[in-house]
Amino acid sequence: MKGAQVIVLATPAFLALIGVELAIGRARGRNGYRLNDALSSIGLGVMSQITGVFTALLTLGIYAWVHARFALWQLSPASPWTWLAGLIVYDFLYYWHHRAGHRVALFWAAHVVHHQSEDYNLSTALRQTSSGWLAGWIFYLPMAVAGFPPLVFGVVALIDLLYQFWVHTEQIGRLGWFDRWFCAPSNHRVHHAVNDAYLDRNYGGVLIVWDRLFGTFAEEDPALPCVYGTRSPLRSWNPIRANLQVYAELARDAWRAPRWSDKLRVWCKPPGWRPAAVAARWPKPAFDVAVLERYDPPLARSRQWLALGLFAGLLAATTLFLWHAHALAWPARIGSALALFVVLWMLGRLTEGREPAAGERRRDANGAPIADCDSSLPSGHATRASTP
Repeated sequence: MKGAQVIVLATPAFLALIGVELAIGRARGRNGYRLNDALSSIGLGVMSQITGVFTALLTLGIYAWVHARFALWQLSPASPWTWLAGLIVYDFLYYWHHRAGHRVALFWAAHVVHHQSEDYNLSTALRQTSSGWLAGWIFYLPMAVAGFPPLVFGVVALIDLLYQFWVHTEQIGRLGWFDRWFCAPSNHRVHHAVNDAYLDRNYGGVLIVWDRLFGTFAEEDPALPCVYGTRSPLRSWNPIRANLQVYAELARDAWRAPRWSDKLRVWCKPPGWRPAAVAARWPKPAFDVAVLERYDPPLARSRQWLALGLFAGLLAATTLFLWHAHALAWPARIGSALALFVVLWMLGRLTEGREPAAGERRRDANGAPIADCDSSLPSGHATRASTP
């Protein structure tokens, strides 16, 4: 069975759990969902899966090629130890891939999509990049050299990904000993926060022990609520813009940089690093979490129902595409994907509605309405990563 088909089979469970979380949040009086944000997050997951139909062959093909020519051993997929070791090794390599996704601008440009949501719920888990295939596969080639068969690699990667779904919630508190060993909701809330004390922490996928070993662990502090999103807000529900925002910013800085060495370093340095000449001429305001506003343009009830109807049709069409994509001729496969991308773009435009007027539905970092003020944080106000 193809990986995309596994995701199709898991989708009803994902949506059911989102419904359960929504019901629990409302019953507790702390609902963490907004329709526009949730549709955007799930839509970006849909786009990622559609893109994966075309890119999975490349990434798995590279892995298989390296395994066939450079494997030092031939580990048997018939042994349960191969699978257990494969999951642990994959999770270790995922830690370094994830850490690079926050500390190297090129990798952050792909990973940023997952962090753009300013809410934190199970729909956020589905918010995935469509460009991670460009360079992410590099981190897992040691598994191929070590002799883990492509089948083992593909399955443990899927297990690692599916495990991380449930940790994206505010409805589950601390879990005692479990939090010390595994990535759990408390640990991962810290990872998604932009507070100074939490920034660039807790990269583990399944195991949190990697963070404890390598000095990147931070514990959630009940006295310091997590503020979610990025330090350079997207402020859009457009899925194309979500995937290209940071690439465009890096390319712009590289173009403006007068020195060739700086043009390269823009892509290799931590996110937020800018050549001195570029930063001086095109400055960005400093980040201040205290005045951070959620992007929440008003959406008429009629548009909400229209968006839900369009979204339901999109899910049905995407399900059919992912299930049958391997059997489609390339022209039909490409045409279907492009049509689905157009629908995703339309959904983003529909849910953006209009920008709020002064004082209308503006939100502070905790989601409470605030009056209009002289904010120093326009779109793209600062960088995601800490200053190097």
